[in-house]
Amino acid sequence: MSGVLESARGLEHRMSIDKTYKKVPGTTIFDAEQSAKGYHLNQLCMSFMTASNRERYLADERAYLDEWPLSDQQKQALLDRDLNAAIAQGGNIYFLAKWGATLGLSFQQMAGSMTGMSEKDYRDMMLNGGRSIDGNRIADQVREAHFVSQGDVRPVEHATIAGAVFTSHVPAIGVAWDQHKTQEPYWKAVFDGYEFSKEWEKENTPDVIFLVYNDHATAFDLSLIPTFVLGTGASYPAADEGYGPRPVPGIEGDPDFAAHIAHSLICDDFDLTLVNEMTVDHGLTVPLSLLFGDVEKWPCKVIPFHVNVVQYPVPSGERCFNLGRALRRAIESYDRPLKVQVWGTGGMSHQLQGPRAGLINKEWDNRWLDALINDPAGLSEVPHLEYVEEAGSEGIELVMWLIARGALSDIDGDGEVEVKHRFYHVPASNTAVGHLILDNHPRATARKKKE
Repeated sequence: MSGVLESARGLEHRMSIDKTYKKVPGTTIFDAEQSAKGYHLNQLCMSFMTASNRERYLADERAYLDEWPLSDQQKQALLDRDLNAAIAQGGNIYFLAKWGATLGLSFQQMAGSMTGMSEKDYRDMMLNGGRSIDGNRIADQVREAHFVSQGDVRPVEHATIAGAVFTSHVPAIGVAWDQHKTQEPYWKAVFDGYEFSKEWEKENTPDVIFLVYNDHATAFDLSLIPTFVLGTGASYPAADEGYGPRPVPGIEGDPDFAAHIAHSLICDDFDLTLVNEMTVDHGLTVPLSLLFGDVEKWPCKVIPFHVNVVQYPVPSGERCFNLGRALRRAIESYDRPLKVQVWGTGGMSHQLQGPRAGLINKEWDNRWLDALINDPAGLSEVPHLEYVEEAGSEGIELVMWLIARGALSDIDGDGEVEVKHRFYHVPASNTAVGHLILDNHPRATARKKKE
């Protein structure tokens, strides 16, 4: 019975995400969607924490606003002192309070302005116990019925996961690519292993890649150590990792889709750090180069997803695997017909520090690849100690592959996967290189394929 209930809940989740909070009268909930809409507006408000910026703003408001990439509606809301309009455009009251303080407004003045009351009337209302809850619940509102004729009904299309790509993301591969050394004897075998993959991607280019990787002390140093980071911004430049940024295009994100994924994953009890601005290092750009080659612009949007595998404790394989299952629910509940690929990167066996530096375990790596294909649930139970002992201290990166594997339809019995390509090579610099492509065939697609 529990399995039936779990399946029913999963189907319900895939069909829609509950945003009933939008119906609460007189209330705008600051969710990921609002945050994406109001990002620059709220960052503008943060700038008022500096005295010189407050002075420049008060000296010429319009000129200061024009320095920021705000919409015309956002600018006009501030010029009109219209807080309700600013909130409708993605503003958050805690950020807007800094703008109000710059203008010399008290919080009660600001709140009163949004209710149509004078400061005195608003203060008197608060002294008398505040606004009554009566008349201010969803059920208290007059609702109009909306009737849609059967002829106007359209089937709702949803995003789908077309497949998963797994690959190592060795920095030296990026250097070899950038310096045109791909045909040198040392590197040729590595790059030959991706020739099929480049052709496959040309024929199966997705709309969006959800790319799981780890930052290598580039965007995140020891001042901030998040476990899971979802990139919700519009773009991400290539990072300077000490040798200058790689000569590759910047990443175009998908803020709307990322906001939806954030909402879904957090409602599934995965704690995420949402980041609108960050640079991306070789962990993300090397896989893109391997699969797409030299391009002026990446052929699809990319949503970056960083996992901490640098400082212990790092998330377990089981946690990553279950996150992948939740990711599938998130993607399939998005009501736009996007074709999505999920990429898991990092690994395979390698150790970059200490007397065991240079450790490679070919047998263990290939057993791990076998299990990733045939028994991913069992593989998710492998403890961290085995990764460290058998695959080296940095081999722990492989837990990230389990996120991509957990997102495929065979995991919950809703379809099957097909191995399109498998490649393994030693070495690339200090690392064993592993690569795998799995086509995803949800139940309807799998049935059609068999017929």
